[in-house]
Amino acid sequence: MEPMQYPKFTPEMKKTHKILIPNMAPVQFRILAAVMEQAGYTCELLENCGSQVSELGLKYVHNDTCYPALLVIGQFLDALGSGKYDLDHTALIITQTGGGCRASNYIHLLRKALVKAGYPQVPVVSLNFSGLEKDSGFPMTVPLLRRLLAVIYYGDLLVALKAQTEPYEVEKGAAAACQEKWLDTICGWIRQDKGWSNGEVKAAMPQIAEEFAAIPVHRVPKVKVGIVGEIYVKYSPLGNNDLEKFLASQDCEVNLPGLMGFLQYCAYNPSETARLYGGSFLEKHVSDWILKYIEGMESVMIKVLKDNGYHAPLPFRELIKLTDGVIGMGDKMGEGWLLTAEMIELVRAGYENIVCAQPFGCLPNHICGKGMINKIRELYPQANITPIDYDPSATRVNQENRIKLMLAVGRERLAERQETAAPEGRIWERRDRERTVALA
Repeated sequence: MEPMQYPKFTPEMKKTHKILIPNMAPVQFRILAAVMEQAGYTCELLENCGSQVSELGLKYVHNDTCYPALLVIGQFLDALGSGKYDLDHTALIITQTGGGCRASNYIHLLRKALVKAGYPQVPVVSLNFSGLEKDSGFPMTVPLLRRLLAVIYYGDLLVALKAQTEPYEVEKGAAAACQEKWLDTICGWIRQDKGWSNGEVKAAMPQIAEEFAAIPVHRVPKVKVGIVGEIYVKYSPLGNNDLEKFLASQDCEVNLPGLMGFLQYCAYNPSETARLYGGSFLEKHVSDWILKYIEGMESVMIKVLKDNGYHAPLPFRELIKLTDGVIGMGDKMGEGWLLTAEMIELVRAGYENIVCAQPFGCLPNHICGKGMINKIRELYPQANITPIDYDPSATRVNQENRIKLMLAVGRERLAERQETAAPEGRIWERRDRERTVALA
C-alpha cells in the first residue's frame, strides 16, 4: 500500500491561499502575522476557542496524543468548519521543534486529521529551524529569521511590561491600552518593512518601556506568581484556560518568562549534545555564535527594563548556571533543563509562587517540572510550586481550586513578611525623623 500523498504548500500558493495561524503566544504571534504579511503572505491569527475545539481534537486525533496537539488540530478543524474560509484557497501553518517530543509529529497528525474530517485539499506549512519539510513553500531565509527574532524581542518586552504594570495601575486598562497601541505601531512598522533591524529595535525598546513606566501606579505588596511548563500550555490562553486572567482576578502579579529563552535553549542544545556525546569543532561551537548574536539584543532588553524600574530576566548564560548540581544539561527533551532553570530563576527573583502547567502525560514536563519540585524546595525553602495538569478530562474548577490553595499559602507568607518588616520600618522612620530634627 502506497503512503498517502498530502498536498504541499507551493510558492505559487503564496498569492492564492490564506494561511491560518494557531494562537499560541497571542502577543508574539500577532507580530509574527505582520512579518508574514510583509513577506507577501495572506494570513489570519485564529482566536476561536471553546469546548468544541477540544471535542474536535478528540474526534480526529488519537486520545493518547498530548493535549496541545488536540487543541491545535481542533482549533484548525473548528475554523475550517466555520464557513468563513474558501477551503480550496486556505492553508495551515504549524511549528515543528525537531526534538524527541511528540510535537515534531503534530504536522503528520494534522494532515491525517484533515483527510478524516473531509479537508484533504488543505495544505500544511511547516515553520521549523531544523531542516524538516525541506520542500515546503515557506523557505526559512536569513532576512525572515532576523524579522522573527524582532517579533520575539518586541513580544517578550511588551508582555513583561504589561504584566508588571497592570496589577498596580491607578487607571484600570491603562497598561492593556499601552500594549495595544504599541502592538499596532510595531505591526505597522513591520508591514512597511521597518522596525525589525537591530538598530531600530534597540531604538524602539527604550521608548516602549518609558511609556509604560509613565503610567500612574500604586505599588503595594502583592502575591507574585510565575508560570512555567510545556511551551504551548504555558503561553496559550486556550491551552491553560486563561491562566493569566485567572491569576489577575486573584490580585496577583504574574511573571511569564519570555519566548526568547526557549529559542536560546533550542539554539544552545545542538552544541551541548556535541560536547556531551562527541562532534566536530563546528558542531560544538555553532550554538555559541548564534547565541552571541541574540545576546546583543537580550542585553538591551534587560537594561531597558532595569532602567525603567522593572524586573528583568537573567541573561541566558546566567540561566544555564542555575542548573549546576540540580539537573544535567543532557536533559533536553521538550522544555528539558530550561523548565527547571526557569523555576529556580523565578524563586530567586521573588516569584516563589509558581504554577507548573503541563499536559497530562507529558513525560519531559513531569520529569523536569513536577519531578524537580522537591529538589528546588530543598535548595530554596520559600518555593511554593504547584503542578497543574491540563487535559480534556480535567475540569477548570479543579485546576483553579488547586491554584487557589497555592495562592493561600503565598498570601500567608506575604502577610508574615509584612508583619516582620513593619516594626523594622517604623524604627527606621523614627530614626529618620530624629535625624531631621537634629539637623534642623
